[in-house]
Amino acid sequence: MGVCPRWFGNLLLLALGLLCAGAASFAQEQRRVVYVAPIEGIIDLGLAPYVQRVLDEAAAVGAAAVVLEINTFGGRVDAAVQIRDALLNAKLPTVAYVNRRAISAGALISLAAQHLVMAPGATIGAATPVQVGQPGGGAQAVSEKTVSYVRKEFRATAESHKRPPLIAEAMVDADVTIRGVIEKGKLLTLTTDEALKHKVAEFRADSVTAALERIGIAGAELRAVSPNWAENVVRFLTHPVLGSLLVTIGMLGIIIELRTPGFGVAGAIGVGSLAAFFWGHWLVQLAGWGELLLALGGVALLLLEVFVIPGFGFAGIFGILALLAALVMSVVGAGATPEFFMLAAGRILFSLLAAVLASFFLLRFTPRTRFGRRLILETGLGAGQEYGSAPEGDVGWLGKRGRTTSPLRPAGIADIEGTRVDVVSEGELIEPGTPVEVTRVDGNRIVVRQIRNINQEE
Repeated sequence: MGVCPRWFGNLLLLALGLLCAGAASFAQEQRRVVYVAPIEGIIDLGLAPYVQRVLDEAAAVGAAAVVLEINTFGGRVDAAVQIRDALLNAKLPTVAYVNRRAISAGALISLAAQHLVMAPGATIGAATPVQVGQPGGGAQAVSEKTVSYVRKEFRATAESHKRPPLIAEAMVDADVTIRGVIEKGKLLTLTTDEALKHKVAEFRADSVTAALERIGIAGAELRAVSPNWAENVVRFLTHPVLGSLLVTIGMLGIIIELRTPGFGVAGAIGVGSLAAFFWGHWLVQLAGWGELLLALGGVALLLLEVFVIPGFGFAGIFGILALLAALVMSVVGAGATPEFFMLAAGRILFSLLAAVLASFFLLRFTPRTRFGRRLILETGLGAGQEYGSAPEGDVGWLGKRGRTTSPLRPAGIADIEGTRVDVVSEGELIEPGTPVEVTRVDGNRIVVRQIRNINQEE
């Protein structure tokens, strides 16, 4: 009788063991999901939130790993550093699958992954930092301070995963010499075979599936994750070319608004362009409350200049300076090197110069066209007999000459034969003290034009 309970207990323990093993196996099978995120094109600040989102989502569902399929020529170092930090802090295995190239910033991201796998014919390296010059110019060298910083970032990243640190440094600094690998004065770029030989990459794989099999995650469900619409919008708005274009359009709209009365289409387009610029840089944590308040203060000063203070004085000057400072600070962010700060300032000033030149041509030549006259005069106040006949007193000013006593933008005041008269130009800005002549009277509007050469006219 005593044997039966012992036999029964052993059987029960065996059943419980099998049940636990089955449950563990089932749970393991349930976790066999691998997130695959492509890293393509330019490495920009809009890419960092996307990678962080993928890592967070994968960790939340208990995924087996996250694979970054990399094919890039590089991009911003600060963006790559953010992605590098996210990979080093990841709570689950990460795999960098280089297909077909991981150049510059892409090399840093690849080294930060726990597993580095390369496709046949892939390359990795050539990561020395450069700064892109003004539009039309080539890349320029950076200071030794910046090279030293990036070099140590690469070394620390390689050391975190037991990869050769000197190889990583040679990708950044041309002064690094490795006998039999790279000589002084050249940057290191490795092919797939060379990366395997020097233990930078673990192995070669023809596909993501093959790479996962070698790692020990065979048969996993691959869940491709692409940037969502919000992340694509952010990447679009923070692209260097579009950012410069938004600044140019924004400043152009504001300049035109300053040179014409009221608040119209130009001002709305200008403010909207600058708002899109700051919104994109806010989302990638380049622009903060300080930059936004500085920009709003600049816009407030410009509005004060337009609606309250006549002419163009200190309010307008300080408003433009505040707006430019906010734009530069939103581009460089915190921790930027002095040379990068100067480069960002140069880009913003270039955008401002383009806006000034464009506004000069628009304000000078557009009012002389049929479309320009219709846009500026007829839509603003109306012209012609259908708007009422001119008062007899106003008709008497036709052909008379005088001088402006206030800016005409295009409306203002002129002194004609000792009388202050409300007048309007043909759309162009006329400075105070400029000789003018009344060319026509439309309804209650006295239209004047600037006398370009008063000596010849007289």
